[in-house]
Amino acid sequence: MRSGGSVAVVGGSIAGCAFATVAARAGADRVVVLERTAGRLADRGFGLCIHNDRAAELAAAATLPPGIAAHRLTRRQWVVRDGASATGTLFWEQPFPFHSYHWGLLWQGLRDATPDTVEYRQGAAVTGVTGSADPAERPEVRLADGTAERPDLVIGSDGYRSVVREAVSTGSRPQYAGYVCWRGHFDARLLDALGAGPWPADAVTTVCFPGGSCVVYRIPGPAGTRVNWVLYAPPPADGTLRLDDPTSFPPGRLTPALATGLAGLLDREFPPYWGRLLALTAPEDTVVQPIYDLQTPRTAAGRVLLAGDAATVVRPHNTSGVAKALQDATAFGAAWRTAPTWDGLTTAYHTTRTPAGHALVSLARRLGRAQVERTPDWSTLTPARAESWWRDVLAGVPDIGGQTLPAP
Repeated sequence: MRSGGSVAVVGGSIAGCAFATVAARAGADRVVVLERTAGRLADRGFGLCIHNDRAAELAAAATLPPGIAAHRLTRRQWVVRDGASATGTLFWEQPFPFHSYHWGLLWQGLRDATPDTVEYRQGAAVTGVTGSADPAERPEVRLADGTAERPDLVIGSDGYRSVVREAVSTGSRPQYAGYVCWRGHFDARLLDALGAGPWPADAVTTVCFPGGSCVVYRIPGPAGTRVNWVLYAPPPADGTLRLDDPTSFPPGRLTPALATGLAGLLDREFPPYWGRLLALTAPEDTVVQPIYDLQTPRTAAGRVLLAGDAATVVRPHNTSGVAKALQDATAFGAAWRTAPTWDGLTTAYHTTRTPAGHALVSLARRLGRAQVERTPDWSTLTPARAESWWRDVLAGVPDIGGQTLPAP
């Protein structure tokens, strides 16, 4: 497609920065990012991982900027409480070829790589988008301040509670998966207080218990290494959380009842070492949210397309969220180079990214069933049985972490 035109990117986090950069480099006359948050996005301190192969592909496509701090991981250790040892029984170890990142540092690297020509507006809350099946008609983006934008193309990168999604896939809403996710992080120097044996720096540990599991790993931080953990379990029994609509208790809003419930879970189900480790997390660095997923029938329509979690909500078990968002941006760039029109661009994007998103949702659902909803008797698993169980869950998929990018 020839250079020119205007692009509005709704949402300025990781996917938004990546799409804005691709659009500007492709030659759009104007790119504006509309980010509802007025504060510092870089303050978001939770961790994430990118598979080494996906990172290499994204770096080659110039979608993942160089120089962003990352922590190398090579193995995943699975442990279960045994009633005897502080650290539990290690029943399986598998390769884990990933690097971990700090969300804020990764976002900052993507933001710094955004060309100066991009207009990045914070505190710009979008209330709705009106699209049209007519490829000649520009969509309208309505903002909370009463103003509107009429760009040539709208990119919805506004997350799992997307307001842009309605313009592409009417009525599509994330569905509750039946369990919740706790997240936390803390300064890795606090590990010294535990006094137990060493925990390898290159290892991800999965703590297993009936009806759930918890993944623990190190990430880089603004002031040194941090420990990041993600725990999946049934919802609190006291009805504290709303489960009919995507929601969460963000950092700093963990209630005493929720904190007590988490402490009880750690005491009942975790090997003592790992329970004490998670308890090092300050309440202000702890989050709980219900798990949802969503598989939209389309990721683009008319002159509106969806990116990242706005297009597909994938349970975190697949460790593919950021890689998928950056792959979306890469596919968008490829569509821009080859499509002759705006309609051709969105059609090409939909053709490649919709099935990719559906495959990720399906795998993550299988992973959720296996690691939370229908957990095996972890104490009976040997390395051979665990390997067989894992292959059955993957069902032919080579690995978690996302799919290989198609050749350009």
